[in-house]
Amino acid sequence: MSHKSVVVVGHGMVGHRFVEALRARDESGGWRVTVLCEEALPAYDRVGLSSYVGSWDAKELALAGNDYTGDDLVDLRTGVRATAIDRDARTVTTSAGDTVGYDALVMATGSYAFVPPVPGHDRDECHVYRTVDDLDGIRARAEAAGAGRGASDATGDRPVGVVVGGGLLGLEAANALRLMGMTPHVVEFAPRLMPLQVDEGGGALLARLVESLGVRVHTGVGTAAITDGPDGIRVELSDGSAIDAALLVFSAGIRPQDQLARDAGLEVGPRGGIITDIGCRTADEAIYAVGECAAIEGVCYGLVAPGYSTAEVVADRILGGAAEFPGADLSTKLKLMGVDVASFGDAHAQEPGALEVVLSDAAKGTYAKLVVSDDAKTLLGGILVGDASAYASLRPLVGRDLPGDPASLISPAGEKPGAGSLPDDAEVCSCNAVTKGTICGAIADGACDIAQVKACTNAGTTCGGCLPTIKQLLASSGVVLSKALCEHFDQSRAELFEIVRATGIRTFSALIGKFGTGSGCDICKPVVASILASTDSDHILHRQQAGLQDTNDHFLANIQKNGTYSVVPRMPGGECTPEQLIVIGEVARDFGLYVKMTGGQRIDLFGARVDQLPAIWRRLVDAGMESGQAYGKSLRTVKSCVGSTWCRYGVQDSVGMAVDLEMRYRGLRSPHKLKFGVSGCARECAEARGKDVGVIATENGWNLYVCGNGGQSPKHAQLLAGGLDDATLTRYIDRFLMFYIRTADRLQRTAPWLEAMDGGLDHLRAVVCDDSLGIAADLESAMARHVDGYRDEWAGVLDDPEKLSRFVTFVNAPEEADPTVAFDETGTRKVPVLMGLPAMPAG
Repeated sequence: MSHKSVVVVGHGMVGHRFVEALRARDESGGWRVTVLCEEALPAYDRVGLSSYVGSWDAKELALAGNDYTGDDLVDLRTGVRATAIDRDARTVTTSAGDTVGYDALVMATGSYAFVPPVPGHDRDECHVYRTVDDLDGIRARAEAAGAGRGASDATGDRPVGVVVGGGLLGLEAANALRLMGMTPHVVEFAPRLMPLQVDEGGGALLARLVESLGVRVHTGVGTAAITDGPDGIRVELSDGSAIDAALLVFSAGIRPQDQLARDAGLEVGPRGGIITDIGCRTADEAIYAVGECAAIEGVCYGLVAPGYSTAEVVADRILGGAAEFPGADLSTKLKLMGVDVASFGDAHAQEPGALEVVLSDAAKGTYAKLVVSDDAKTLLGGILVGDASAYASLRPLVGRDLPGDPASLISPAGEKPGAGSLPDDAEVCSCNAVTKGTICGAIADGACDIAQVKACTNAGTTCGGCLPTIKQLLASSGVVLSKALCEHFDQSRAELFEIVRATGIRTFSALIGKFGTGSGCDICKPVVASILASTDSDHILHRQQAGLQDTNDHFLANIQKNGTYSVVPRMPGGECTPEQLIVIGEVARDFGLYVKMTGGQRIDLFGARVDQLPAIWRRLVDAGMESGQAYGKSLRTVKSCVGSTWCRYGVQDSVGMAVDLEMRYRGLRSPHKLKFGVSGCARECAEARGKDVGVIATENGWNLYVCGNGGQSPKHAQLLAGGLDDATLTRYIDRFLMFYIRTADRLQRTAPWLEAMDGGLDHLRAVVCDDSLGIAADLESAMARHVDGYRDEWAGVLDDPEKLSRFVTFVNAPEEADPTVAFDETGTRKVPVLMGLPAMPAG
């Protein structure tokens, strides 16, 4: 089959979106795509660039499917830029010396950072903030200046970094410097921060909130010159003052990256940008422009949402469609250094006769303004600072009749409009241009939760700001998301936890008798058993609790496919003494057990019969070992590298920290299993980013990552806090774990728990680090009770004849072994044989 060729110059977020859209729609496979990506990295989330600080792992920014693995019709060339376009021959020359022909050419070159031509702007200490490489350069300069080397929180002890530009990107850059251990100074020529998004009142509050976080703000002044200074440079301002600093970051706006188009003779706008028509086509019928480099009918758009729209339009046009650019929603909602900021519609009341309704609460740190028509019936725009929770319900109402009094819509006590009252053509997800009608249609077709709505419509997959509205639409469409644990309890697991905690009930029979119905089932019994274990130190086989446990917990071991059990002693941080290793070897030999090293840095002994378990554990406990709880919904292991004790790259004692954490949280019962990892440096040998709790050492302390997991749906853990000392790290983990244990659903791991949480990581960080709910002391106290009350479960069995009596194969013949247990030892490994079935291959 012959293919037409499309060349895409640039592989940012919009370029990637175009490739995805074209390949999804080109059902016949008629187009072959060549992507020229100037950066070494394929498309990544440039909007989330600040999240790179702390993890310093560029893979975390990668957009899904950005390498087109398995797609033979996409040729991605990284580290290769286009150097010339021959429009007559329809070819592109690359920096690698190749010439690539095209039937269609898509310019997706994006933009570059504008650097004001002030004296000294080209010094080595001056940087821009646009790419991963830019951040790596800033980091190197910051570290050379002493940032991140144990500096205290007192700003005077930190090296200074200056950011020129107080807009969105400028504040992002300032936050990056702050996270690197510097004291940022933001210089903005306008009289307020974020002058395009907020007004004077919102800007004043924003400046106060930002300054409270250690950022110095200088508004109404420009940068006059950059000269030598005692710390590296001196930034001279237009008001005669000066700032001594180690580095400077220019974030004073962007300009379209259009030089390649200029060289090819394509028309560009007076202020830059490749001129296109409403279909994103240039004057050359074979060349299109998308994203920030495009000047659609003379107008450039610097946001990702309109960029995505241009990508969809060009994909449609190339395949013979007639799509047109629908215009741009320039609304923004973001969180800067923990401060919510939102702006939408005619935020600055430019419409003739527009009225402003303002509610400013300096004490609470919130500012809200609605711009309405002269008759106060139509919403034109708005600004929200400090609390942007109303954004999702207000933005879709722009240009429509207000559902009530404007002041009530932004008043804390006022009635907020529900998503159900929106018209079907109201755009709910502005990033992906998804309307309420599209979402409701997906729900009507069977999408019954947020994950399914995302998959069907693409809504909520970019910034996530529309997720609260999607939840409301699910609820208003009649989708009932039952919170009942099972048919016997109408309450959710979290509600049952609070009932047990508040009432002091300690038995299942009392709980179901007062708050449930029936006699229980295999769903609610283990859940209640876990709750009882999480709220008290009673042994899990204590009296009535024993009957609630599933098979693994009932015998304190993992059942295997042939009915035998595995034995896993705890090895905190992967440490084990020679004497303990000898005992483990002797136990394995004497009981004929198969020995396997686990991924959690401990030893697993397979093939034990239930009646052998007490004798095995007696020898292990006598040797100073205890249960590793590989069978329970609890802490499994804390994996670690050798850290600074042995490794020449280690910057902290990761083994010592891993041992401390495992000894602290051992035995902690939770909604699902918990795994930790502690790495002694950024090389991450302990794979901490794939754990429920990951701790990574830096020269400035510990970085804490949470809510990662492997398995069928792997998730990388996300940075919760950085630069922590030992005590603060432990305190935050205490709070995180107890908050998870109290609020998660049955069998919900930490990653989906966070994904389902209103407010996501920002809310979790506020609860754990800022004590936004005022429960930190209670969470820490609960963890302290667990630590003080811990007892090894197997030691508790060995000391109690009643518990020991459970460990028999046949109740009526306790001395008799299970005759169905058999093994095949003819190969290199001992493997179980299922009676009546052939043996598994032994290797």
